[in-house]
Amino acid sequence: MTNPVYLDYNASAPLCHEARQAMLVAMEIAGNPSSVHASGRAARKIVDHARRKIADLIGGDAERVIFTSGGTEANNLALNGLEDVTVFTSAVEHPSVIEARSDAKRIPVDANGVIDLAALETMLRAASDAGQKVLVSVMLANNETGVIQPVAKVGLLAREYGAKVHCDAVQALGRLPVDMGQLLVDMVSISAHKIGGPKGIGALAIAPGVMLVPQIRGGGQEKYRRGGTENVIGIAGFGAAAERADTSRAKMDDVRALRDRLETVLASEAPELLIAGKGTDRLVNTSCLILPGMPGETQVMALDLAGVAISSGSACSSGKVRESHVLKEMGVTDAGSAIRVSLGLETTDDEIDTFIRVWSRMRGNAVRKKSARHAA
Repeated sequence: MTNPVYLDYNASAPLCHEARQAMLVAMEIAGNPSSVHASGRAARKIVDHARRKIADLIGGDAERVIFTSGGTEANNLALNGLEDVTVFTSAVEHPSVIEARSDAKRIPVDANGVIDLAALETMLRAASDAGQKVLVSVMLANNETGVIQPVAKVGLLAREYGAKVHCDAVQALGRLPVDMGQLLVDMVSISAHKIGGPKGIGALAIAPGVMLVPQIRGGGQEKYRRGGTENVIGIAGFGAAAERADTSRAKMDDVRALRDRLETVLASEAPELLIAGKGTDRLVNTSCLILPGMPGETQVMALDLAGVAISSGSACSSGKVRESHVLKEMGVTDAGSAIRVSLGLETTDDEIDTFIRVWSRMRGNAVRKKSARHAA
């Protein structure tokens, strides 16, 4: 296929022009941003400019934006940086949250994958009665299903019981408004490569009064909150992508129309098709499609051979396809048959048409093979 179709934006968006240009400029500067000479000051200026743009995007304070190697490190810093806290996380969080604290208590979700607020309040009340300090970690939008969590309501409950809240907004950034004040959260994790920035750079933004124990030591960078020379080139790209995301979010309505058309056509052709989280608010770019009886990995490979890039319903670790814990927590019985289709600003009508054509052919072949086996 001469024109491959990329529909895996939740894994990583293509590098945008603005980020590429900003990175090329940063590549020409030799200085370390901690150096006081002119070249060092030039590097520091790039870092400070990007920090302000990123803070503006999330309604945060630039002085409290901590650059990290990505969303995973940001999540780990948030969950491990507070001392003597009991951690509550939703049962459908990203692995970088779930695996960051093996001792965390899980908040259940309903069949749509939405957090059970009543269960959370019961947990908060019990912890408060026991005199425990609590950190609640709830993502804004799920990376597999796109389901949006009621984070502001979580924040209200947490305040009532004196708990702090961390929000993994990695998947929501650029697709939903992300404002720390409106969400009532104390920490927010974000990552550049979901919004057209480079891979390997992220940030944790913290509210006033949040004191973190650094997890990487060995320097005074990031106001002693994260040691190591700043990734100036990556930060430059992150800042440019953040500025672009701030101005282009209105275009997500066009993405919604493409996603809705895709789902409508597929559902009309395949009555057995399930769409995870369809009964609640989701990211406008995300479809988690479950075709019972056909393994997700088989679908991914078949589509890849036809030049269409998607992913399985679960995030992959080192190339290993694992059954989705998110779908299991939602009570989906055929979680292994899920694929995730995720669109972006660059997705076109023609690409959606190609996906529909390839997917329909794949399903049709599977149905015919099944009928032939039964006939035999």
